[in-house]
Amino acid sequence: MRYCLDIRTATDHFPGIGRYASNLARAMVAELQAGEELLLLVDSSRPCPWQLPAANQKVTYLETAVSPFSLAQQWQIPKLLRPYQPALYHSPYYLMPYRVSSPKIVTFYDLIPQRFPGYVSARARLLFQIATRLALKQAQHVITISEAARQDLLAAYHYNGEVTAVPLAPDDRFCPQALAEIGRIRQQYQLPEAYALYLGINKPHKNLARLVEVWAQIVADQANPPLLVIAGAWDKRYPEVKQKVAALNLGDAIRFLGPVVDADLPALYSGAFFFIFPSLYEGFGLPVIEAMACGTAVITSHVSSLPEVAGDAALYVNPHDTADITRQINRLLDDPALVAEYQQKSLAQAQKLTWKETAVSTLNIYRQAVR
Repeated sequence: MRYCLDIRTATDHFPGIGRYASNLARAMVAELQAGEELLLLVDSSRPCPWQLPAANQKVTYLETAVSPFSLAQQWQIPKLLRPYQPALYHSPYYLMPYRVSSPKIVTFYDLIPQRFPGYVSARARLLFQIATRLALKQAQHVITISEAARQDLLAAYHYNGEVTAVPLAPDDRFCPQALAEIGRIRQQYQLPEAYALYLGINKPHKNLARLVEVWAQIVADQANPPLLVIAGAWDKRYPEVKQKVAALNLGDAIRFLGPVVDADLPALYSGAFFFIFPSLYEGFGLPVIEAMACGTAVITSHVSSLPEVAGDAALYVNPHDTADITRQINRLLDDPALVAEYQQKSLAQAQKLTWKETAVSTLNIYRQAVR
């Protein structure tokens, strides 16, 4: 029984999907039963920045330079797979070869192009809808990364097959870091001992412009406010956040780090006084559970998938309410005991989500689809 997992998205072009695909591949290997094999379809033209399982009797690699964005995948990938006769094909991306003869599974993440049409070109929205409908038409089963994403999919599209929510998890390397490692990161990035952290891209639905407004109030409320560190990939199409920092004269109160290498993330999370993630919408919200796995207190939004991810271990805010976000931040800053309480809650919540469980649930869906 050979299952094909298409991990051509495990490149730096797909930071979120690539991490999902590579983690899933690694975790699956240990959960394969007797007689089961994993065929991994990889992009030979771009390196994978994450660890992948070693090739062995149960893991076979099949390389191709055909991109998920290429129309040629519609005939070249089925031809490439044919000699291996996979019992099932799983695409972690909606741009996929739709004519693979095996039963097909696709993973769905979110509805951002439809929920936030002003942030996406009309052409991109149209492509998303057409490609998603084609994927749903061909898929025997759909995996979503949260129950909220599952409900969004069912509300937006007519689909007669099964849709199962299978949550993501933090990598094993996300755990509380030693003081020496935290000190190294502080020195490397020139950070003070007290800082609050946001990690993610600057797209408008991440709500960073409102967070900057909140921080202006925190600076006014607190005698010694921590530095707000905003880290992660930066999309130059959205300069509003940095413009607002300059307009509010917050250059000394907010630091932009830009992309941070993966190896530094656990210590960056661990050293933060708290992690804040005021997003307006998430398919899952992986940085929240990564911060929790590092034992960091978390403030996040009470919308979409985030309550599923954080459970009762976060302080929740209305992401549209500046005063509410300010109030919860001030609660943590004024009460060290509350910070310690939520640090312990974070660790307990993070232990509930593992890639082992994600792999087991996904393989059970494979077995059901094959049957």
